[in-house]
Amino acid sequence: MSKAAERNMVVGLDIGTSKVVTLIGEVMADNEISVIGVGAAAARGMDKGGVNDLNLVVQSIQRAVEEAELMADCRIASVYLNISGRHISCQNESGMVPINEAEVTQDDVDSVIHAAKSVPIAQERRILHVLPQEFVIDSQESIKSPIGMSGVRMESKVHIITCANDMAKNIVKAVERCGLSVDRLIFSALASSYSVLTDDEKDLGVALVDMGAGTIDICIYTQGVLRHTAVIPAAGNQVTSDIAKIFRTPLNHAEEIKTKYACALRELVSKDDNIEVPSVGGRPSRIMQRHILAEVVEPRYQELFELIRDEIKQSGLDEQIAAGIVMTGGCGRMEGAIEFAEEIFQMPVRLGEPLGMKGLSDYVQDPTYATAVGLLRYGQQDVQNRQKEAGAANVIGLWKRVHGWFKGEF
Repeated sequence: MSKAAERNMVVGLDIGTSKVVTLIGEVMADNEISVIGVGAAAARGMDKGGVNDLNLVVQSIQRAVEEAELMADCRIASVYLNISGRHISCQNESGMVPINEAEVTQDDVDSVIHAAKSVPIAQERRILHVLPQEFVIDSQESIKSPIGMSGVRMESKVHIITCANDMAKNIVKAVERCGLSVDRLIFSALASSYSVLTDDEKDLGVALVDMGAGTIDICIYTQGVLRHTAVIPAAGNQVTSDIAKIFRTPLNHAEEIKTKYACALRELVSKDDNIEVPSVGGRPSRIMQRHILAEVVEPRYQELFELIRDEIKQSGLDEQIAAGIVMTGGCGRMEGAIEFAEEIFQMPVRLGEPLGMKGLSDYVQDPTYATAVGLLRYGQQDVQNRQKEAGAANVIGLWKRVHGWFKGEF
């Protein structure tokens, strides 16, 4: 087995409430990512994005990682890891600095972003992401890239995503117990947006809604930049729980029934369709109408969609998302979910599947892999940025040595 680092690879590890996914991607010469390893295991020990049994989570991660390593024929050492949960919060901040030279340099950009993120953060929280939205030079607003422009002072507006420190430590600890290190922690919906949203949608204004088993993660973009993020601690597991209680069937069978037969919009289901429902305690299975299943599922989906609609309204951006909503995650795949969502939101809704992957693309062309694929894309950009910074640092170091040599200090 070769080492991942030797083959220019990035690894995404998506730890969800119901499933753990490991993707190994090789960065090709044309800068595209080819998926060469896929591993998936049922998640145990997770609840609403948080760890509630460390040992069970470790076992789930190990299964998913080993499967991906076997497929890719390599050993991995580090991963890009997602994080979600109700503890995630966001804030928009701004900072201002004088422009030191005649025109804006990278150092000016770095210092103005540093000024914007230097806001008091509670001791029990940590900053996950600082995402620049726009720059203002003197009176000129909405500047995307200020380097090389002239002015006296510059202001930056940024979107800051924070998380609870203890929650982050627990999920990182689970990964480290598998002998892996974490390159970066990434908010789940931000990762998903890297894999399913187009630039046109971000420019026009779009809401990404990642409906998983334990949480609904939301990212809202307008004018090409992230403006709002949120997590709703309710999702697909509640639908499964409703089916289990009303149909009196074990949770694992309820999940299977939901995946195979459920429909979010009862008017799409014929009253003649029947399904077999396993019973509890060794009792014989029963035959029930599929229409009754839809009557159980529809009210819960309506409740979840209304929670999403309320969150989007509270952000104040509901009038600015002309491209509508992109729904991804396991819950979005259910029959009737997109049609029902359009009824509730009164705007266009599409199902978000990972875009433009090479290699084992058939494995990951599914909304449930949106976060894992997004982690690969995020990781690829992060590696490129680090290489650029390292290259710039080497050039500066070399210049200092040559300068010192001329001065007789070498």
